[in-house]
Amino acid sequence: MLTKDLLRVSRAGGGYHPQFAGREHRPLAAKAIGTYQGHVDHTAGDLEDALTDLEREAEDFKLLRGFARLLEHDAAFETRAPVDPERARRSAFEAAESVGVVTVADREAAIDRAASGLAVSSDAIETSLFADLDDRQILTSFDSRWSPEALIAQYNLSLAQTALFDATEIRVRSVDPKGLVSAVKRLGLLYEVEKTPAGRELVVTGPTGLFRATRRYGTQFARLLRSVAKTDDWTLSARIDDRGTERELRLSAEDPIRVPGVEPLVEDRYDSGVEADFAARFAALDLDWELVREPEPLAAGASVMIPDFAFDYRFADFRVFFEIMGFWTPEYVETKLSKLDTVEDVELLVAVDESLGAGEAIEARDHRAIQYSGTVRIKDVRDALRRYEADLETDSAADLPDELEPEADVLTLADLAEQHGVSESAIEDREFPEHELIGRTLVRPDVLAELADRIEDGMEFATAETRIGETGIDDASTVLAELGYRVVWDGLSGGTVRER
Repeated sequence: MLTKDLLRVSRAGGGYHPQFAGREHRPLAAKAIGTYQGHVDHTAGDLEDALTDLEREAEDFKLLRGFARLLEHDAAFETRAPVDPERARRSAFEAAESVGVVTVADREAAIDRAASGLAVSSDAIETSLFADLDDRQILTSFDSRWSPEALIAQYNLSLAQTALFDATEIRVRSVDPKGLVSAVKRLGLLYEVEKTPAGRELVVTGPTGLFRATRRYGTQFARLLRSVAKTDDWTLSARIDDRGTERELRLSAEDPIRVPGVEPLVEDRYDSGVEADFAARFAALDLDWELVREPEPLAAGASVMIPDFAFDYRFADFRVFFEIMGFWTPEYVETKLSKLDTVEDVELLVAVDESLGAGEAIEARDHRAIQYSGTVRIKDVRDALRRYEADLETDSAADLPDELEPEADVLTLADLAEQHGVSESAIEDREFPEHELIGRTLVRPDVLAELADRIEDGMEFATAETRIGETGIDDASTVLAELGYRVVWDGLSGGTVRER
């Protein structure tokens, strides 16, 4: 982004219109890049003089300085001096006090004395004396990411971002509203999604926007523009506080705002530590629910609501939405509650920070509330989901016959449940006339009979385990118990199969 002093906007007609660079400015962009490239091993002062000369070719000096501001990020400067500048100055000033500098000759004498004290030449003292000042720094390298075309593209994006510094509210329409909501939440901004005749419109304000206009979150608005500009078709309007005068900024995909192919400014991450922590712990469990982040929007009266998560039941077309309400302002809570008032015909769990005191209000809106402090307890969410599972399992198992006869000789209950598209608990109470249930595995009697012939008293457990595994059974201990054996362990050296 650019600094505010480099902002180029037109206020014609009461608007607020960024003055973008175009193809006609390619020669200037190329010369700006070349100026940096040509001043490697030169001082920053020399570079500044060259840029000042180049300003005369620019229609607006702010344009050239904007290019230079972006190129500066790719430049490396350092101090080059025979003697540490601070040490050289201290020695020179001490020598000057003893000499009493009045004339040029006195100054030279002081420099000579300082050089003698440091065992260096007088020229070394002269060169080092102020080598650490900004304009004496040496441009040691310049590794530009930009071609002239890419520099213009980055300039236009940065210019539009800078124009949003003083925004108090922005409204966006895009072909990817869900992606924009993700970016908004990552940036810690409040939002509403309103239904308009032209489609859904994202209305974004800062956390204090409910109380007063604020510029504090202008940089976050600017960062949001990067996500907006990545979509194919979008429009944006912003309310700008222009030194006390309210103006309107309008941007769209028709403007020359593109995101060059460099690393994004905003990483893809969870909206809060609470969400990230919950998602990580839930994913570590092997449950019959799949966690979906930021599912489809829910209709909420004249606006929409995008919950943080959804839980999809693996064995039925059934979804439970999940919203985490962290601590914010009372107005934020009231906004959330008003949305919950109008969300209908969906199952919604709401984890609410207990400090908000909103649990009863959520329950009154026919949504399940889960109180939390610090982190959302997985057990509480698991218990809430279990309330749905009994009915879901009953429904999913309704079409199953009382007796199941799988074709495979050996099959786990998990595999059989997957074949029928139900949970394991839905088939546990069924009859299996052609198989025996050994632990969690269905095994035909003839497979057990074959194993009985191949396993004998005194056999090493490793051998027995291999023979059992050849049949497709991975629970050797349970099979051995079924066949009337136990394993006698001999420390770490292994075990021996013994008859009970």
